[in-house]
Amino acid sequence: MGGTVLIIDDDPALLRLMSMAFQAAGFSTVAAENGRDGISMARTHRPDLVVTDIVMPDIEGLGAIRAIKGVSRPPKVIAISGAGRGRGADYLAWARHLGADGVLAKPFRMSELLKISRSVIATVPIHSTRKIEG
Repeated sequence: MGGTVLIIDDDPALLRLMSMAFQAAGFSTVAAENGRDGISMARTHRPDLVVTDIVMPDIEGLGAIRAIKGVSRPPKVIAISGAGRGRGADYLAWARHLGADGVLAKPFRMSELLKISRSVIATVPIHSTRKIEG
């Protein structure tokens, strides 16, 4: 399984580590250090998966998720956050509400991120072909 993964995180070390993990697993990666650049790169590269941090300067991950999921045929999205114990869970709940297909609290193991990523990518969206009568 391969595909393109866009990784959005303002922590350069974590961004590099996630990129290396995805590349070692057979994915190609593109990276952005903030939500504004991430939104632009999502439009340009049309990734299969976006992994985004929530708390970042410029446009935060929640705004990025809303913009990325607002296009036709959006990519799958995994939100990650380590913002405080209770607060991080709140951010991840909001990310789900805005359309994130998966969430993961920091700190996490790269193997855990890859497992969730494969699962999210493999999930086929359910589209209804039934006509709504009015």
